[in-house]
Amino acid sequence: MAIPSLHENFLEPRWRAELNLGFVRIDRHTVLKRQKHCGPLLVQKPFYPETDGTCHVYILHPPGGLVGGDDLNIDIDIGPGAHVLITTPAAGKFYRSAGLDSRLEQRIKIASEGTVEWFPSENIFFSGAKARIKTRIELSSDSQFIGWDIGCLGRPACNELFQKGRIDQRFEIWQDETPLHIERLFIKGGDSILDAKWGLASHPVIASMICVTSCHDLLDSLRSISFPSQGTELFSVTQVDRVILCRFLGGNVEQARRYLVAAWKILRCGVLGKKAVEPRIWNT
Repeated sequence: MAIPSLHENFLEPRWRAELNLGFVRIDRHTVLKRQKHCGPLLVQKPFYPETDGTCHVYILHPPGGLVGGDDLNIDIDIGPGAHVLITTPAAGKFYRSAGLDSRLEQRIKIASEGTVEWFPSENIFFSGAKARIKTRIELSSDSQFIGWDIGCLGRPACNELFQKGRIDQRFEIWQDETPLHIERLFIKGGDSILDAKWGLASHPVIASMICVTSCHDLLDSLRSISFPSQGTELFSVTQVDRVILCRFLGGNVEQARRYLVAAWKILRCGVLGKKAVEPRIWNT
């Protein structure tokens, strides 16, 4: 029997992991009823820091990052009337790859009157990473969603630019099989979009906050968000039909989080009628 070469072993997939979660509402509490996982993806336990039974969940990925060939799949079902806040304890890292892509696919399906708050930590894309990410949110006619996405191109703290590799990222929101918001970010390392004024203007941190709501009186409050500048960061807010979209461009992940957390507090109060309760893990 032939023995695979070291090169062939290197190109083989490193991790294939799946996480399947199902939440239901029982009395006044949202309960994690189903949890199936394969490989290094899991939920340790649900938390209930709010008196109304909202369930806070931290998705854990013990390896902490993805290399070429890694394939992670997260599938979440939210039952009628259930309310879940989902976050992660640390940044996701996409390391450089000499061959295969690193893949992350996430699907969240929200039933009638269900609510999801989706706040994963930032993804850091090392120079040379080959990342494919797809997030699909499936809403019913009366379910609610607030979520963000934060990405860091390269590692600004050690002066590493995103000079090699590629990122292919898709984020979709569907409601009753009708698309509400579909966007794609495709970046190649060293591409002109990274520095051009019509592109990212040399900002390594990109962040978005998306909220699906019928409210149309929150834009002024969102646009009033301001913090002492840490460079040339930009923050904008728009609304098209039922989608509020906040954008951030800057050089600092912590500054991006400040803006998005402030936006979330306004949206949670205005859309959900609830005071924001931050996950305890955000303070560690």
